[in-house]
Amino acid sequence: MQVLGPLRLWRDDIELDGGPPQQRCLLALLLIRAGRPVSLNDLVRELWGSDPPASAINVIHKYVGVLRRLLEPDLPRRSAGSYLLRHGAGYRFVLPEEALDLTMFRRLVTSARVCAAEGRPSEAFDGYVRALRHFRGPAGDAPSESATAAAVFANVDAEFFDAVVAAANLAVLLGRAGDVLVPLRMAAEMDRLNEPVHAGLITTLAAAGHQAEALARYGAIRDRLIAELGINPGPELAEAHRQVLARTAGPSTPETVDRPFTAVRPAQLPPGHPLFVGRRIELGILKDLYAGMRDGGRPGPMVIAVDGVGGVGKSAVVARFAHTVAGDFTDGQLFLDLRGHQGEDGSVPAGDALRRLLYGLGGRPSDIPDTFDALAAAYRGVTAGLRLLVVLDNVRDPSQIRPLLPNSPGSLVLITSRRPLTGLAASGGACLVELDRPDRVEARELLTTRLGERRGEWDPGAVDGIVERCGRLPLALVLVAARLRSRAGRPPGDEVDPDLRTVLAWSYRQLSPGAARLFRLLSVVPAPGAPAAACVSLSGHDPVRARAELDELAAAALVSAGAGGRFSSPELIRTYAGELLRSTDSPSEIGAAVDRLLEHYLHSSLAAGTMLGPWRPPAVPPARAGVGAERPASYREALDWFARHREVLKEAVRLAAEAGRGVTPWHLALTIQPYLELYGFFQDWDDVMRLALRAAREQGDVIGEASVLRCLAGARSFAGAHQEALDLLETAVSIFAERDLPAEVARVYARAHAVHTALGRHDRARADSERAIALAVGAGDGTAEIDGLTRNGRSLTALGQYDEADRVLRRALDLAGRGDQTAPIRVAVARNLAAAGRVGDAVQELERASAGTAYRFEVFSTLADLLMASGDQGGARGAYEKARAVLGSYPDGGPDHMRAVLDRLGPVIAAGLDRAR
Repeated sequence: MQVLGPLRLWRDDIELDGGPPQQRCLLALLLIRAGRPVSLNDLVRELWGSDPPASAINVIHKYVGVLRRLLEPDLPRRSAGSYLLRHGAGYRFVLPEEALDLTMFRRLVTSARVCAAEGRPSEAFDGYVRALRHFRGPAGDAPSESATAAAVFANVDAEFFDAVVAAANLAVLLGRAGDVLVPLRMAAEMDRLNEPVHAGLITTLAAAGHQAEALARYGAIRDRLIAELGINPGPELAEAHRQVLARTAGPSTPETVDRPFTAVRPAQLPPGHPLFVGRRIELGILKDLYAGMRDGGRPGPMVIAVDGVGGVGKSAVVARFAHTVAGDFTDGQLFLDLRGHQGEDGSVPAGDALRRLLYGLGGRPSDIPDTFDALAAAYRGVTAGLRLLVVLDNVRDPSQIRPLLPNSPGSLVLITSRRPLTGLAASGGACLVELDRPDRVEARELLTTRLGERRGEWDPGAVDGIVERCGRLPLALVLVAARLRSRAGRPPGDEVDPDLRTVLAWSYRQLSPGAARLFRLLSVVPAPGAPAAACVSLSGHDPVRARAELDELAAAALVSAGAGGRFSSPELIRTYAGELLRSTDSPSEIGAAVDRLLEHYLHSSLAAGTMLGPWRPPAVPPARAGVGAERPASYREALDWFARHREVLKEAVRLAAEAGRGVTPWHLALTIQPYLELYGFFQDWDDVMRLALRAAREQGDVIGEASVLRCLAGARSFAGAHQEALDLLETAVSIFAERDLPAEVARVYARAHAVHTALGRHDRARADSERAIALAVGAGDGTAEIDGLTRNGRSLTALGQYDEADRVLRRALDLAGRGDQTAPIRVAVARNLAAAGRVGDAVQELERASAGTAYRFEVFSTLADLLMASGDQGGARGAYEKARAVLGSYPDGGPDHMRAVLDRLGPVIAAGLDRAR
């Protein structure tokens, strides 16, 4: 009987049908515990989760009866038979050892581990190989809505992963790598993000002589980790990669460098365009220049600067070439749009650029210095000796990028600019490449490729005429192609003009009045563009009409939907739309559109923030007519919404500050802050608060100033600047106290409690929480009182006053009643009980808290910790898997600090399970 893989059953030589999915799931759960009793309560929980139907036990009895007759067709009615036996309030499956793959697998793995421990590696390896032959894919194939059942099956898969990694290590040691490649490849397909498995596969492939596949496997898992989890490969994968490189390039001794922090491997290249064509000569020139890097002798990186007029395709060519050589740069790729086309005022200052590059290399807020000279020194230090590919797009002039060149002769810097950077060539030896318009052949190829299946509707002469009238400018050809695709059955006319502005005017004149107005208004949208819902609010029209207008603009290639579904236009088109807006629409109309856009983001962020947990949003005026807010319906949807809009929201705060009207910047900044804090985006948190603080002070809004100071203090404390945080909070207290706002003062003391807790000053933290409680009670603010009591209880626990902590936390529970707000309190209660030695009571408290939506990760991870400490390894693994499932549902795999919790728990729980076996 096979459980290691899709559930399959045989009687003699006849394969049996295990029945409907839930019945198969029950059978698989019983088989996994073959020989051991399983209670009905456990089976009900594993099949239906926390909300079973009233008939659950009857359904299980029915399935058991069907399975007994399936296994023994001649079994008399109401007879238990030989296999599925009743055991107390549950069942026990009894099978001969050789009848079940899982039993044989476990016996062979145990024997192999004994051989390995006794110093008999060859026998251990043979045992692992025999065991792995019993595994045929992911355990269980019956879908279940219960996370508990999924965790049971995942535990079986984890046994396979442990065995295959152990076998891989022995295979490399014994020179028998080829014997385990099949199960290793299967394991890698089963869990596409399991780093130990992929590390084992990579080293085994290299040991078997498959270096190319090993490197490809490393690149694939690295890209998946970055794309799906937002993390870089861990130590095991990094070491596997090093071993592959050692086999292909021979041993090397890396230069020892004093770095301000350990660099990660960034992968920031933007995607290349799927319809890219031509530019063979230019790509050949870049290739030849790049080949010169191998000559050596340079003190710094190779720099290639590509210049040309706007719309000629510089960024596309550089991106294409960058992707062809990216694999040569083992320390990663950095990309930065410096917005040089916006002039000195709109381009990215060198200091800001250095900060972004350092963040891209893994720097934390506490790693990043404040002064420009220190930033430049840190960048030189962290890039010393690395092999980096750095792409700097839209450079204004040489002064903007000189500090951004990495301190490594093994790096390559690719630059685009509208003007030749002759100063960079003279002082830094940069290679300059001028990108001209493509020749007629390549321009025709570009146009016909973009025309797609309609390319055959026009004769070559007509196509050549279009190419010449567009002046062979790629951007103009792309726009014309989009327009021609929409002109079903109509030949190209003579209205195409070689001037791009004329081409844009031609496309613009074809628009309906509503779409033309929306095109103009989109020029005010901050980078990186706006989603459809925001475009609807920008227009002020009803959603159906506005979305039709947006579709019309997309069909004309005047806008396109990019990452996160955001609509935007190339800079040249945005510039043209802005010119039309200023010449066509009145200042009041433009201002009203900006206000609608900002109100959309404000009220959408408010709605999303309410799903993240109990917090008090700022009091904001209702949205005006024509503004529609996005309203996530769940905690996960709210996280997804913030993840998609984080960059846009930062720019919206900036736009609100610059506009000086409509939405109050600090209102918008405060609605974003809970998400930025949850996910650890401390630099973004700091940036938006400083923007809002400057605007509040310029407008003389002292309440706004104090509110921002309170939030900014949190960002500074998380970055390690605790004293600065306390100074900010002292100023906020004085402002709120002068205006007799006790509830606001209470919230400042709550933030001060967090700072003192981070410093280990639990007496001071307790005093702050008591001040917060007294002020909240006086102001009649129940939410602030509950928060203060919870903080006070945590401080009392830290001070060892467990009975008093329990009393205070129970008071908080009484006030909170039911709902999500009780979950963090129950976690605090559980931790206090555990600290007092009452682990069993602590576990019960956490089980009560597990229904809380916004705090399930904290609940399950704490529960895993406590169960492990109490010796319940199986329960700890189940709670750990639930925490991992919660985190897996978060955008980008969840925040770093949560992933760190699982990274700490995982090995401890695995070791405990090994000891239990």
